[in-house]
Amino acid sequence: MEFETQRLRLRDFTIEDSPFILRLLNEPSFIQFIADKGVRTLDQARDYLLNGPIKSYETHGHGLYAVELQESSELIGMCGLIKREQFADIDLGYAFLPEFWSKGFALEAASAVLAFGERSLGLTRTIALVSPDNMASIKLLQKLGFAYSREIKMDESDPGTALYEREGHLQPE
Repeated sequence: MEFETQRLRLRDFTIEDSPFILRLLNEPSFIQFIADKGVRTLDQARDYLLNGPIKSYETHGHGLYAVELQESSELIGMCGLIKREQFADIDLGYAFLPEFWSKGFALEAASAVLAFGERSLGLTRTIALVSPDNMASIKLLQKLGFAYSREIKMDESDPGTALYEREGHLQPE
C-alpha cells in the first residue's frame, strides 16, 4: 500500500524501517502520551514491525503506515488504522518525531488515512484513543471531526484514556 498527499508519502512499513521505529518509540513524548512499548534494540524494533504493522497489513488489510516527506523520503512518523480486539470500530493512530510537529503533517497524513478508510475499507465510523492531557492531539482530532465520547481504561495500570469518535464524512457519489 502506498498513497501520497501534497507533501507526504504513506507506505507500508518494512523491516528496513527498524532504526526509525527504534527512535520513534523511544521519544519521551511517545512514551508519555502513547505507551512505553519496551522496544530498546534494533531486534526488538524489527519484532515490533513484524508483529504489529506488517502483521496487521496481512490480517486486516490495513495498519500503521510509514509517513515520509515526498521530496526527501525522510521518515517523519507513522499514521494509520488499527484494529484492536476490544473495540468494534477501527482506531486512528499516529505519532511523529517532535521536530515535525506543528507543521500540519499529522493533519495531512490523518486526513489521507481517514479518506482511505472510508473509500477503500467502507468505514463509516472511526475511533481514536488519546491521553487526556495530550492537548495537541486532542485539537488535531477535533479538526478531523472527532468528538469526545468517554473515558476508558485500556488496562488496570491505565490512569484513563479519552475515547473520541468520528462518523464517516464522505458524500454519496
